[in-house]
Amino acid sequence: MIYIQLFLTFLKIGAVSFGGGYGMISLMREECLAAGWLTDDEILNFIAVSESTPGPFAVNMATFVGSSQAGILGALLATLGIVLPSFVIILLIAAVLKRLLKYKGVQAVLGSVRPAIVGMILATAVVMFLSILFGIENVNSAFAFDWRSLVIFLVVAVIGVGFSVWKKKTFSPILLIILSGAMGVLFWGV
Repeated sequence: MIYIQLFLTFLKIGAVSFGGGYGMISLMREECLAAGWLTDDEILNFIAVSESTPGPFAVNMATFVGSSQAGILGALLATLGIVLPSFVIILLIAAVLKRLLKYKGVQAVLGSVRPAIVGMILATAVVMFLSILFGIENVNSAFAFDWRSLVIFLVVAVIGVGFSVWKKKTFSPILLIILSGAMGVLFWGV
């Protein structure tokens, strides 16, 4: 039954993913593709919408996937599945956190997880970059350059980096998202 499958899939993702929503992207992508729920393009669209809407990225993503597959109940169960492990873990950790952090083993585990999370986020970014700009989804994909996506990427990157170098502070991500959306409407039409 799709409801149980959604709940258990997102429960697993929530239980084994570290690093927040971005750390979960690769696992969500893998699970959604394996279950046949979404295509690669749909996943990229869901990522864009999840990032652009208020709330935690992983919760938004789970809600959108659940809704697309099984309506409101699917959205509720997928969201519950992604949130439940963190909720339980945080409750347990909050009770014993100060006592645990003084142990070298706990510090070592937490320290060793950080590079893995950065690697997963970087790998996902590279896969998304290649897929969006060049149409490369796997080693057998044909090269399909998308100049519109490249222009949007370069404009956003130049504004973001240029503003931080010039003004010594970051440019508003909200304004960059709005700019990207406006350029998308201009390039692809409504």
